[in-house]
Amino acid sequence: MATDVKIPALGESITSGIIASWQVQEGDYVESGQPIFELETDKITSEAMAECSGVISIKSAEGDEVEIGQTVAVIDESAARPAGAAAPQAESPAEAAPAAAPSASGKEFPPSPAVRRIAEETGINPASVAGSGKDGRVIKGDMLSAQGSAPAPQAAKPVASSVPQGERTTRRKMTPLRRKIAERLVAAQQEAAILTTFNEVDMSAVMNLRKRYQEKFVEKHGIKLGFMSFFTKAVVNALKEVPAVNGQIEDGEIIQNHYYDIGVAIGAPKGLIVPVVRDCDSQSFAEIEMQIINYAKRARDGKITMDDLQGGVFTISNGGTYGSLLSTPIINAPQSGILGMHTIQQRPVAINGEVQIRPMMYLAHSYDHRLVDGKEAVTFLIKIKEAIEAPERLLFNI
Repeated sequence: MATDVKIPALGESITSGIIASWQVQEGDYVESGQPIFELETDKITSEAMAECSGVISIKSAEGDEVEIGQTVAVIDESAARPAGAAAPQAESPAEAAPAAAPSASGKEFPPSPAVRRIAEETGINPASVAGSGKDGRVIKGDMLSAQGSAPAPQAAKPVASSVPQGERTTRRKMTPLRRKIAERLVAAQQEAAILTTFNEVDMSAVMNLRKRYQEKFVEKHGIKLGFMSFFTKAVVNALKEVPAVNGQIEDGEIIQNHYYDIGVAIGAPKGLIVPVVRDCDSQSFAEIEMQIINYAKRARDGKITMDDLQGGVFTISNGGTYGSLLSTPIINAPQSGILGMHTIQQRPVAINGEVQIRPMMYLAHSYDHRLVDGKEAVTFLIKIKEAIEAPERLLFNI
């Protein structure tokens, strides 16, 4: 019996994608639930699993553009499982091929190419790593997490350059996600009247608060207290004070939002994505931090879904994680505003007539001037500044 492997439906607006990579080879025996390929669309990158066990025959190559519902492979369920599949023993752990990692269900699944590559580069045995994938399977993100806590290998193999020798330029096709990012950014600038206002914020109070309670916060919640939860709460407070920013223009009408789902820009391996943290007004600092951490991990592993990216009313982008001192972020249409955070620098500032060195951050608020007036935009940014410089305001919504 042969089973067709078809491109699954990922959302109403997604009609096609590109096969980013095959995680199996022609003629391989695949297990039910095993990752077999990655599909990259204009919004997300998802991992496809085998629906049954058998020998796979691949019908579409890496880089091919495929339609939803198209058959890209066939699995022959009648094919016998190959005997003697155990990997040969190597002379040293670093040279040994990674064994199949046991799952939470007790089954063993062969590691994916990404897991095998990391195992070869780091010497980490996938069997010793706790898996977070389907049925407890070890995925790429698990190996990367384990790599962060493992000692570095003694010697790294030289990486061959992917640029052909002697070539002055290379040409490659734009991915669907990169095309969509380009289209949305250009459309935002053409359709909205984007203006940016700036300010700077003294991070002393937030940094002192984090230092004072970080240990107890980690002990209770198992995660670190970061800056994003403070800024998310500050944005919610400012949206309540200046509701014009929490609106959008659609078909000649103004839609006023009365909820606070905040998008957080995350740099994923395939490009920038903006998953949405829901109901931030009712979420605790720990709940916001946990959602952001989970989104970052899922983005890294290609597990972000369409629902994760839809419905935000405002976006926060933190270019400071890459060292950006100042920028003019572009709004994430149809939203009417975006906050740009930047790197923290020790700078001299005047405090009560005296020059002091303080950890300062530049803030940028880009907004749609068709809907938001300059006074409202400036007031909005001031409210964020006040909340960060006196974070106790966030406790009392003032």
